[in-house]
Amino acid sequence: MRGPGSGRSWLERVHWFGGCLIRVTAAGIGGLFLLACLLEVRPVAGPLDLWLIALAAVVGLAALVRRRAAVWTAAAVGLSAYTTVLMGVTGAEMHQPSMFIEICGLLVLTLRVVWRTRSERLVAATVAVLVTIVTLAFRLSPREGLVLSAPLAVLAAAPVGLGIYLRALDARRARALRDARRDERLELARDLHDFVAHHITGIVVQAQAARFAAQSGAVQTPEQIDAAFAGIERAGTEALTSMRRIVGLLRDAQNGGPAAPRDEGGGEESSARPVGDLARVEELVAAFTDPPAKLTVDPGLGGLPPEIATSVHRIVQEALTNIRKHAADATEVEVGITRAADGVEVSVRDDGQGRGRRLPSSGFGLVGLAERVEALGGRMRAGRRPEGGWEVVAVLPVG
Repeated sequence: MRGPGSGRSWLERVHWFGGCLIRVTAAGIGGLFLLACLLEVRPVAGPLDLWLIALAAVVGLAALVRRRAAVWTAAAVGLSAYTTVLMGVTGAEMHQPSMFIEICGLLVLTLRVVWRTRSERLVAATVAVLVTIVTLAFRLSPREGLVLSAPLAVLAAAPVGLGIYLRALDARRARALRDARRDERLELARDLHDFVAHHITGIVVQAQAARFAAQSGAVQTPEQIDAAFAGIERAGTEALTSMRRIVGLLRDAQNGGPAAPRDEGGGEESSARPVGDLARVEELVAAFTDPPAKLTVDPGLGGLPPEIATSVHRIVQEALTNIRKHAADATEVEVGITRAADGVEVSVRDDGQGRGRRLPSSGFGLVGLAERVEALGGRMRAGRRPEGGWEVVAVLPVG
């Protein structure tokens, strides 16, 4: 997949279709088996036989459905446990093969419970399903229950282990996504810190120039004085805006956990980081020759605030990197930087179909970019184009 927004890609559609096919196949096999059980006991079918077949159907259906899974799971486990207790109290014994479907369904429900249940309910829900599975053997007879309960417990350990593994995978991916967003926010906060220093330096320089002019006795016109104060006001306003963004970004990053060290060697990170601007964007696009890239810049774009120009550079850089990794069959790339009604729009589009080389990727580059854009008050989308190819479009507010 190419990144966020690719959830509707062909790979996701294949996964969805494959999941539906597996469910339909399992439902068909289970339905045929229960039908055979019903035909076998049809001449002398009693209420208990019919109930056990219906119970197996409910448990199997609960294992296959996706909507209201918690309700279906609770109903299936409750009915199964109730049946076991009722048969133990009444002394009834069963010789109904439909219990195999019930066992398979409960094993699937065990996997789902361990994998998806919230942490505060995980232990109680898992124990309830495991006890229900282990006690199924006592429906046959007390002696057979004692013999078969141990194998059932060992069998139930498999979905528990698989569920824990899948739960760990989900937690690791969620942590990686959170770290990517946090790192991008901290990177933007560091950039904004540099911009604040730049603005404050401009204020100091202009104030010093005004003082020097006053001390030297040079006559300044009202227009010159107004221009000097206007420059100081503008720089101060931009510094305050950047400061507010820094505070918000650092607060969000702190809530997401401590920042990971940027220097693997243990030394201090250099404060001299390359800051992108439109000139660097032109150099970046000019150096991208496989496939050839074309840059279009709106003539009326004008000057951009430093944090916006840096973000434009980061968006173009990440989008071109993704094209190089995942769209080797692309023949052209179009990069556009234009004025929009509510800011500046950055777009990177290619005509590739995702064939050819597929280099390894963390998958979180666009996630970090989206976090940066949202932190600046903008919006970004990435996905397939209706006419084919891929596009990354971001709108950043300027004002």
